[in-house]
Amino acid sequence: MIYTRNQLEKIESLSLAPYAIHASQSRGRKYPDSEPEYRTCFQRDRDRILHTTAFRRLEYKTQVFINYEGDYYRTRLTHTLEVTQIGRTIARALGANEDLVEAICMAHDLGHPPFGHSGEVTLDGLMQRFGGFNHNHHSYRIVTEIENRYPDFPGLNLSWEVLEGMVKHETEYDKSDASEFEPELRGHLEAQITNVADELAYTSHDLDDGLRSGLLTTDMLKGIALWDMVAEQFQPAGSQMDDLARHRVIRELVGLEVNSMITASSAAIERHRPGSPCELQLLPENVVAFDETMKARNRELKDFLYSKMYRHYRVMRMQAKAERILTALFNAYVDQPSMLPNQFQEQIEIKGTERTICDYLAGMTDRFAIEEYQRLFDPELLP
Repeated sequence: MIYTRNQLEKIESLSLAPYAIHASQSRGRKYPDSEPEYRTCFQRDRDRILHTTAFRRLEYKTQVFINYEGDYYRTRLTHTLEVTQIGRTIARALGANEDLVEAICMAHDLGHPPFGHSGEVTLDGLMQRFGGFNHNHHSYRIVTEIENRYPDFPGLNLSWEVLEGMVKHETEYDKSDASEFEPELRGHLEAQITNVADELAYTSHDLDDGLRSGLLTTDMLKGIALWDMVAEQFQPAGSQMDDLARHRVIRELVGLEVNSMITASSAAIERHRPGSPCELQLLPENVVAFDETMKARNRELKDFLYSKMYRHYRVMRMQAKAERILTALFNAYVDQPSMLPNQFQEQIEIKGTERTICDYLAGMTDRFAIEEYQRLFDPELLP
């Protein structure tokens, strides 16, 4: 038996919750575009995102540790895949549309520049007089205009619901601007799932990388409620933890948080009883969230990571280096736009000099930005 798109949509209608987004009820795409025979619209969107240049570049963009510091640390790509996996788990448990969650998760960090959040802060500062820079908005621009893969339309021509989920993606570090997507409505269920999957993934996995790197030790974590809940059963000796024990602790931590998230979210949904996606979006609060106890425990862990890891002198040195590299490149290109590749020089008349340069820098991987800096400012290297 062959499962056609229509049959896949019928399966969704029988299996998804009434407050989930159904592919058959999608508001469609901006440009006319025939749908595939064996995929739903959200499955096609996921595949289009997967094949973008921006997605492949995530492999060499910083999560916390820059690429050359080691092959085992998270990158933006591995982080994205981990967010997607957690998102699908939560979606499946809550009766949400897994394909839509997967598409939004895979696209949520496409607009990140090199060098992680320090790169974003630097570009935003350089672009203050020219509209600023926000990686959330830049992700949206990538899928709607920057990726050039189709002759009939700019960008990827994604479904309304994927774009809405992207622009309403919001975490403690990601602020959204949904002015063109019914800002009076909160994110749909699948967007809310992406938000919590993102925060859950980077908190637990940044902790993992911090322990692996030696920036954090088990002694430093004693007294942190979430850590104590999962680590005490493995009784790590001393201030260091071997790889096997660390894997077990992080795995337990992720499982604990995912289970807690699903339980609390299910209770919130049961309390409000939304009968449709619109009813859910009109609620006074997000239904996908931790309960107050787990929220406080997560706050404690995130505050610890901020003070002991994200502000660690080794990380701060890399941030200072990133700022110096991106600022020097930006100013050099502004002074001499003719140093830009030809395809970017051609965009200056349309976008303006500064925005074109910002787009070029945002698309760079860590490695390429460092090499470009060396090519421009090391007199012994050929251009």
